[in-house]
Amino acid sequence: MNFLETPIPGAMVIEADRHEDDRGFFARVYCEQAFRQAGLPVTWPQSSSVWNRRKGTLRGLHFQEAPHQEAKLVRCAVGRIFDVIVDLRSGSPTYRHWWGVELSRENLRTLFVPVGLAHGYQTLVDDSEIHYMISALHVPGVARGIRWDDADLGIPWPQGDPVLSEQDRAWPDLGAWHADKLREKGEHHD
Repeated sequence: MNFLETPIPGAMVIEADRHEDDRGFFARVYCEQAFRQAGLPVTWPQSSSVWNRRKGTLRGLHFQEAPHQEAKLVRCAVGRIFDVIVDLRSGSPTYRHWWGVELSRENLRTLFVPVGLAHGYQTLVDDSEIHYMISALHVPGVARGIRWDDADLGIPWPQGDPVLSEQDRAWPDLGAWHADKLREKGEHHD
């Protein structure tokens, strides 16, 4: 397994070593010892799978509020996706920056999304299935998001006219989310 740093501190792309023969291939996509040596979480109390019917489906940009934040391992088991992370950690040098990577069954990449980042993806083909390992249990009522098409982020999603849920259409942009966080803390900035 290869652990590759990304431009967002703490986020990593994990590349599996593929062993092929005439039957197909074998690849180890998770190893507790290797993750521990790379400084990544090794406990994943929840796992989820998401199937997307149509090319262009966009899910995101999602996160859970503190104290129920979660790290994620994201892998595309079937199909191809453009996976995006946005740094929401106010003390980070990449605060309010995004980064994206293609994940697919063919490239066997897994994206490690640390606590404090928003996450989303867009499917590049029909019938894509995404598998998540999640470091914390889902807590209803703390799920949050920011707009997928926030002009300040300027994410160049590869497929126009995305298939979206009503909830994903309704998230605030990053500036409004940030202003709400400051109000909650009792800080006022003009």
